[in-house]
Amino acid sequence: MAVNIKNNEVGVFALGGLNEVGKNMYGVQFQDEIIILDAGVMFPEDELLGIDYVIPDFQYILQNRHKVKAVVISHGHEDHIGGIPFLLQQINVPIYAGKWASALIRNKLHERGLLRDAEIHEIDEDSVIRFRKTSVSFYLTTHSIPEAYGVVVKTPPGNIVFTGDYKFDFTPVGKPADLHRMARIGEEGVLLLLGDSTNAEIPTFTNSEKIVGKSIRNIIQKETGRVIFATFASNVSRLQQAVMTAKETGRKIAVFGRSMESSIKTGRELGYIDDKGEDIFIEARDIDRYAANEILILCTGSQGEPMAALSRIANGTHRQISLQPDDTVIFSSSPIPGNTMSVNRVINQLSEQGVKVIHGKVNNIHTSGHGGQQEQLLMHRLMKPKYFMPVHGEYRMLSIQAELAQLTGIPKDHCFVMSNGDMLALTADSARIAGHFPAQDVYVDGNGVGDIGSIVLRDRKALSEEGLIIVTATIDYTSQQIISGPDIMSRGFIYMRESGDLINEIQNQARAIINRGLNEKGNNVSERMIRDLIFEELQPIIYEKTQRSPMIMPILLDIKKGVRPRQIKQKSEKE
Repeated sequence: MAVNIKNNEVGVFALGGLNEVGKNMYGVQFQDEIIILDAGVMFPEDELLGIDYVIPDFQYILQNRHKVKAVVISHGHEDHIGGIPFLLQQINVPIYAGKWASALIRNKLHERGLLRDAEIHEIDEDSVIRFRKTSVSFYLTTHSIPEAYGVVVKTPPGNIVFTGDYKFDFTPVGKPADLHRMARIGEEGVLLLLGDSTNAEIPTFTNSEKIVGKSIRNIIQKETGRVIFATFASNVSRLQQAVMTAKETGRKIAVFGRSMESSIKTGRELGYIDDKGEDIFIEARDIDRYAANEILILCTGSQGEPMAALSRIANGTHRQISLQPDDTVIFSSSPIPGNTMSVNRVINQLSEQGVKVIHGKVNNIHTSGHGGQQEQLLMHRLMKPKYFMPVHGEYRMLSIQAELAQLTGIPKDHCFVMSNGDMLALTADSARIAGHFPAQDVYVDGNGVGDIGSIVLRDRKALSEEGLIIVTATIDYTSQQIISGPDIMSRGFIYMRESGDLINEIQNQARAIINRGLNEKGNNVSERMIRDLIFEELQPIIYEKTQRSPMIMPILLDIKKGVRPRQIKQKSEKE
């Protein structure tokens, strides 16, 4: 279905963030101007084998690159800024972000060699970005990272408001949300509200960050050994509370993990992490110079990432830290979708070594940065939008938020639960779905972007579950004879040294299949025909014997190409 926006309509769409948690990227389009709101990544689920990130499909943006005026960032979390390097590799567009988010973006672009050509503008809550037909302004919210902003895109049909990620924390760490400005925006009139739906299933208010800080302080004060504190490196409020607790309890802080080191460094430079001028941070190599009750370790790995500092500490492969019996490990986070098994594995490894483990469901040591239902209702009351589009959430979360909006008086037919790629077109008095464009997931695998599709993932899944059988043979297609082989190799299917009878039977069956193909096809025989026969006929035979369906890879060598059979045979036996 094509997109059809009329000249007097403003179009609103999502490239990511709908029916999923992560990969947030939204757009506001009026005539020849497009404002992009955020450009994030999503971390892969377990079945996406070998995939590092999932990013939005930028094709609609690239097809309309002449219209794109800016990428406006609400805050600096990965699911809102992680896609920027991949976007800038394809289109050079100005980035507007707060001071903290700008620092994080610069670090990302520097790592990928993209910083020199990037155009990054720092904004604050008083900034106004003006274009010929539209303008963008901001209001301060509260989230689990500094400088989280809501975004107002002013268009001729009306104001489009994007809440970003928010909660209403009345005792925050750092600056409070600007409730007065939110109310003024609502009084001025909001045509469409795009509302964060992450915690739409939580019926209450989200706990204040100050409650978490108090719990962290109470726990650390009681511990007599080292405390290893794992949290999101981007949660600067949490890091600041850990720093203040260390100061109050007389502990020195050692930092482990590249992203944690970067966050601490940037946070201290920008004033978000304040150690009050005291020499509280120490080098990692110096931790053994202090008593156990004088050490607080800040580290990455709260999500069970295999290469993060905490995972290496847990499995005993960290070069500088070995666990001690009186250590206490605090997980000040909750698993993001897809990471629960990894987190549980690290917790089990730590527990098996006799250390005390405290995780996010115990003692109020973690709280969400997203508001629950009561906060979402408050946002609706403040903004009083004419139309509502829930964003940032799985389908059930979006649906619940749409129902909450209706409780505040927004008509049901004014609420739009949409999918990535749907285009919502609005005038001052109307709203309609104006078509759809492709907005599929794009997979990042190492340095490859978009070159991994469903077939490759299917093959990876088959390899991981069933294994691989390689059938190697050298054939003279002129005389229609097998010169050498077939030889059989197994990877991840069976242990060959203990399965001699099965390997011999597979080898005999493969020989019979090849001979039959050579005899039946005669002079018309080709490598492709023999390969297809091996695929089709060997698979059911193997399944009958083993109840498994390994991937079969025939390697057929033509004697006319100068390959000596003796070499092939020797290599096969060595393998």
